[in-house]
Amino acid sequence: MIDITLLGTAALLPLPDRALTSAFLVCGGHSILFDCGEGTQTAARRWGVNVLHTDAIAITHYHGDHIFGLPGLLQSMQSMERTEPLYIFGPGDAREALEPLLRAAGYPGFPVRVADLPPRLCDLMPGWPAGAALTAFPTHHRVISQGYAFTLSRAGRFSRERAEALGIPMAFWGRLQRGETIELDGRVFRPSDVLGEPRRGLKIVFSGDTALCPALTEAAGDADLFLCEATYGEDDQEDLARQWGHMTFAHAAQTALDAKARRLWLMHFSQRMETPQDFLPNALRVYPDAVCGQDGLRLSLAFDDEKK
Repeated sequence: MIDITLLGTAALLPLPDRALTSAFLVCGGHSILFDCGEGTQTAARRWGVNVLHTDAIAITHYHGDHIFGLPGLLQSMQSMERTEPLYIFGPGDAREALEPLLRAAGYPGFPVRVADLPPRLCDLMPGWPAGAALTAFPTHHRVISQGYAFTLSRAGRFSRERAEALGIPMAFWGRLQRGETIELDGRVFRPSDVLGEPRRGLKIVFSGDTALCPALTEAAGDADLFLCEATYGEDDQEDLARQWGHMTFAHAAQTALDAKARRLWLMHFSQRMETPQDFLPNALRVYPDAVCGQDGLRLSLAFDDEKK
């Protein structure tokens, strides 16, 4: 099960009902904050999520509307006497880019580790489900930038019959189901010995700021939820979008269509759009299931065969 909440959907300037860009993902009792624009803490309180104990913050790029909430959040974590490490991911030399913000936060007393993404989140942060992974992909903005794909893979069905036929004691079945290889009495047993073909997992993609780019379409392929920037509402704003490294509603919809994404949430709206919902038809013409994101929008995702 994955829960995701949009905390902020504004671009450049926060508005009374629209905080700057941020989204919060929870999986297996652990969490990731995507971007940390101004007002993220207030939005988190408003929408009932606890960002103070998040495991990691995934930054898409270093423009202020995506990172200026970070010093305040770090100070709040410090005031709550946090002791567990916080991991921060970002494009390029993230340590150098974020150093001024860490300094502004007073270098918190808990470990803040600017790190590279591991193959599996549990390799860096114990407790995450073994199948959980976060990968980055390059996007096309005016500065170095990247989006993120969170995936939760799922092993094939466990075959009790195969395990019993191989003489594997029941006490070891769970380890094989978790992907471990075990050795018993000189014999080696692998998960593939008792598991069927991998089943479809879950995938959430967060674009960050970007113009149209093939890497985004590829990354969003077959996503269960695609959170995509849509800074400009009108189709005739394509030149403006290209100039500033952004997308229109129609661009985001076309990307979702080409990627065969299952759901699309539009976000990162220009402050000039007082009511983004008014422009939704421009996306619906291309991708009929597009949703105009709003602060507090929340979704729980389950594996296909576990849905009620």
